[in-house]
Amino acid sequence: MLDAIARVPHSLNEPVLAYAPGSQERSTLEAALRAMARDPVEVPMVIAGERVTTGALGPLHAPHDHTLNLGVWHTGTYIHVQSAITAALEAGREWSALPFTARAAVFLKAAELLATKYRPILNAATMLGQSKTCHQAEIDAACELIDFFRFNCAFAERMLAEQPVSGPGVWNQTDWRPLEGFVLAVTPFNFTSIAANLPCAPALLGNAVVWKPAVTATLSAHWIMALLGEAGLPPGVINMVLGDPAELVGEALASEHLAGVHFTGSTAVFRGLSQRVAEGLGRYRNLPRVVGETGGKDFIFAHPSADLDALAVAVVRGGYEYQGQKCSAASRVFVPRSLHRPLLERCLGMLSEMRTGDITDFGNFLGAVIDERAWLRITGYVSRARGSADCTVLAGDAHRERGWFITPTLVEVRDPRHELLREELFGPVVALFPYDDDRYEEALGLCDRGSPYALTGAFFARDRRALAHGARALRFAAGNFYLNDKPTGAVVGQQPFGGARASGTNDKAGSMLNLLRWVSPRTIKETFAPPTDWRYPYLG
Repeated sequence: MLDAIARVPHSLNEPVLAYAPGSQERSTLEAALRAMARDPVEVPMVIAGERVTTGALGPLHAPHDHTLNLGVWHTGTYIHVQSAITAALEAGREWSALPFTARAAVFLKAAELLATKYRPILNAATMLGQSKTCHQAEIDAACELIDFFRFNCAFAERMLAEQPVSGPGVWNQTDWRPLEGFVLAVTPFNFTSIAANLPCAPALLGNAVVWKPAVTATLSAHWIMALLGEAGLPPGVINMVLGDPAELVGEALASEHLAGVHFTGSTAVFRGLSQRVAEGLGRYRNLPRVVGETGGKDFIFAHPSADLDALAVAVVRGGYEYQGQKCSAASRVFVPRSLHRPLLERCLGMLSEMRTGDITDFGNFLGAVIDERAWLRITGYVSRARGSADCTVLAGDAHRERGWFITPTLVEVRDPRHELLREELFGPVVALFPYDDDRYEEALGLCDRGSPYALTGAFFARDRRALAHGARALRFAAGNFYLNDKPTGAVVGQQPFGGARASGTNDKAGSMLNLLRWVSPRTIKETFAPPTDWRYPYLG
């Protein structure tokens, strides 16, 4: 190895490919989609670098096409979690002893592979398995994940360079150790980039990981493991287990070697998981780090001076891209009555042009929601709204014959305490609340206190005083706050992501702050000329 103080390559955000008709990237992606639809896969667990099969199989189907068989996956049990923990503990010793440059090289190579060979593969898996359009897959499975790989290495380098002051005759150093034990990564279906980053960020710092991906993202998880293997990740550093979440996660939480939990998912699940960790503190060798990004009831708040055209596009894009299945998706809009009718006209006009359907048809703006359970939950909210005197459903429909489709749904809500303004729906439903212009301050208070979440939010105004006032009034209502922009689309290295209140621990994925959670620093003091007499001068 090179004996040098090395520098990782300079990080730049990965350019987003357009997939315009006739482009090379479009034809390559379409070929990958055809191949993946034609050739179903068998997805094993991966433990200690080995494919683990059980014969107990679960199906993989496309949410937008019930008839499209994408393959099968092997379901495991608590026994496989035990094996994964053992593998992680064994691999972690050698992995953590490697120099940082050797670990970083794995993820930098993964970024290059994803930018080239694996780009159409992982995009196609995300499109078919999670029903994302080509654009939504590109900004997620390709660009954001590439950015995570590259920027995490740059953030880690800066962190390692942070060292204490040394006085005369003394050398003080910080040893940025990994956590002692293993990290459990529990990941969601909606972002392939998040599913990969949650195990990979701790691994970069020398930790070994047991990874439990969402069942509904199994296809993309399979290709993430293939990508990491080709990039040179040693066996056992990240072990992927598949199966019942309660059984598998419960077994991992029961281990005395649990060192940390990296989670993205629902608030209820995270609270239960955190409670399990708290109840088990007496058995753990260390106090586990618990990092979670959870739900959101994200808002757009319009001041009377807002630009109507920009506001309408933010509502439509922020609320309906990827079927509203983003923790950052706009799901409640506060609009002054002076802008109410013209905003509705603009939004409804755009929704009338927006197509929902099979994502392999590049003319569709929305695909399907992820599964039947999501479809039933979301349509249940809309059904109750249709029967409520406090709501008017202005647009939206649902059908399930071919796929789990819900068209963009816009609901005017007149009761600020209504469930559509408080609860996370995680679907293509936007609740619009008109407020009286002369009750502007009251409306700001409703926006701040009307939901338990505090993940993302947006404020629209052309008046600079209003922008400053709105940012101040809503300071704790969102961890990611946008001025005159939709509340989605955080970019790694530019807008570190996370929220507080019921939205998580706000440890900001896409920044150094998140990486700090996966190290246990050791301070080292070396004295070059230690004292040889016990007496201090004052004793003379």
